[in-house]
Amino acid sequence: MLRIFISIFITLHGLVHLWYFTLSQRLIKFQPEMGWTGESWLFKNMMSESTVRFIASILFIITSVLFIISGVGYLLNTKWWQLIIIISSLLSSLILLLFWDGNLSQIVEKGIIGLLINIGILIIVLIIKP
Repeated sequence: MLRIFISIFITLHGLVHLWYFTLSQRLIKFQPEMGWTGESWLFKNMMSESTVRFIASILFIITSVLFIISGVGYLLNTKWWQLIIIISSLLSSLILLLFWDGNLSQIVEKGIIGLLINIGILIIVLIIKP
């Protein structure tokens, strides 16, 4: 039962990345309380906002798929699920840090909880080793 719960949690964590894809593609009318603005503190002066959003979109989709795969892998007790979830957590964290707008307002909506989940996953997988 715990395996099913953890697998669902990992999969849902991956699906949340689709929300950021939705924001990056402007598939819905953006409201400030929705979270990520599409800007990046790091890439702001290097590339246009549309380029930043395009790159972020691709990375959010990849991360979402990887988390879903690792959730299924965990459920099926495969040998490779740990490698995939480590890659997923690192990529997700990197995206959240690099594509953050640099503003601390609405930090929860911008992904701080996801970042903490990623850190928790890495601690469990790399240190505790389930």
